[in-house]
Amino acid sequence: MQKYSLHVHKLPAEVDERELAGGTVIVIDLLRATTTICQALASGAREVVPFREIDETLAAAAKAGRDQVVLGGERGGKRIEGFDLGNSPAEYTPEAVGGRRVFITTTNGTQALYHARLARRVVVGAIVNLSAVVASVNDEPRMDILCAGTGGQETRDDILAAGAMVDRLCEAPAADWHLNDAALAARDEWRQLLNAARTAGRSTIQQLTLELRNTLGGHNLLEVGNENDLPDCAAIDRLNIAPELDAPNWRITVRYSGKPPR
Repeated sequence: MQKYSLHVHKLPAEVDERELAGGTVIVIDLLRATTTICQALASGAREVVPFREIDETLAAAAKAGRDQVVLGGERGGKRIEGFDLGNSPAEYTPEAVGGRRVFITTTNGTQALYHARLARRVVVGAIVNLSAVVASVNDEPRMDILCAGTGGQETRDDILAAGAMVDRLCEAPAADWHLNDAALAARDEWRQLLNAARTAGRSTIQQLTLELRNTLGGHNLLEVGNENDLPDCAAIDRLNIAPELDAPNWRITVRYSGKPPR
């Protein structure tokens, strides 16, 4: 029986970046950076380039030619002044980003991607591409799921997404899994959500949308008037891609495209 290692880290600060070197890391910022990156690529963006700071994003855009790129991102949940798009998945339509490069900087998600840069593979994970992510990594013997958190605090939205991935990955019958405590706890959180949905007669997507409202990330979105992002980020398997960070060339592209869900 194949032995697998799967660890969840509730914040980047919980794991030294050197500990991630050589393995596969799934980075999650459910509300909203990784969901938005997936949507941008699904809408036909050539690539997404993540940046940690606003100034370096603007400098890179000026070097590339401002009219050649789409600038997207947020600070405090709101679109950055002078940027084309914010951080709402619905903004990243084929008309807005199709065939173009997207430069993006966010408060938490792009920082987490940078933290994972030493890994052999860095996969961009969310709920909208849950099955595609699982399919793209299910043969990897060593995996870490890195949650971005919100402002240095762990947030249940990321943990629920991590738990969904742990639950799916552990369905493989021929795998002997070693899960850390955070992975076990995240899986339990997700299974509790599934049970709550069944008890209430709701779909999993409906239950997740409801519960996202009560997370730290969800509260922040409600405060800035982005409530519509919650169902968009809760739409399980709406997309069939698993983007990956090409760290040497520092760009995110689609490396895996799954079959349409049934």
